[in-house]
Amino acid sequence: MLAPPMRFDIVTLFPELFAPFLESGVTRRAFEVGGPVQVRLWNLRDFAEGNYRRVDDRPFGGGPGMVLMPEPLARGLAAVRAERVAACAPPAPVVLFSPVGERIAHPLIEREAATGQPGAILLCGRYEGLDQRFIDQEVDQQWSLGDFVLSGGEIAALAVLDAVARLQPGVLNDAGSYQEDSFSPALDGLLDCPHYTRPEVWESRAVPAELLSGHHARIERWRREQSLLATARQRPELIAAARAAGKLNKADEHFLMHMAAGKPG
Repeated sequence: MLAPPMRFDIVTLFPELFAPFLESGVTRRAFEVGGPVQVRLWNLRDFAEGNYRRVDDRPFGGGPGMVLMPEPLARGLAAVRAERVAACAPPAPVVLFSPVGERIAHPLIEREAATGQPGAILLCGRYEGLDQRFIDQEVDQQWSLGDFVLSGGEIAALAVLDAVARLQPGVLNDAGSYQEDSFSPALDGLLDCPHYTRPEVWESRAVPAELLSGHHARIERWRREQSLLATARQRPELIAAARAAGKLNKADEHFLMHMAAGKPG
């Protein structure tokens, strides 16, 4: 019996930003009718009152920018929850994209992409953010794309949808292609190795001989060492985490030791 699709309800002031993404690329398979991921877009202005459909106001205490008011947010969230109940969708956490949130990393995406997960209600903030009273009362989790500030949460929401969609069975052409991505458990949380394709020589640069050897063990060892090399140079904290978790074997440590000493592995 197939698991029911996970459902993401996205509350945003700019729903039009999502349509091209949901209809393009290999991940569109996940969002098609009958696919494993359902996406429902909600325009926050539909829940505002007055002729101008105002959703924001000046912050108390002064200061720059505007703040999203709690009333339209509360009405929108109530509508989302009511439709999820009517559609027999399970309850889902309310997630706000915010600089103060948990960093969006591979473990978070794996958790959200797992079979049987309900999805989430994603709130895309704008301006100076949301009224804190609404956050305190209604928001279950806060996620951050990184240590920088965006104009709104839509780009972060798109990133989450893409990352979750590509982990769904049948979405990618090669079912195993995501299993050895950077940060994946198959790579022990390390960065992926470099990849090459035809021609064998391009602009006087040849493909590494190991990849042309046809010797599977040699190829796998080269890929592992290149993964270690890239990680040690670019993200050394990932090496430390893999070592602490007991993921590095004697050959890995030998290679890293000789690399640090400037010697061939």
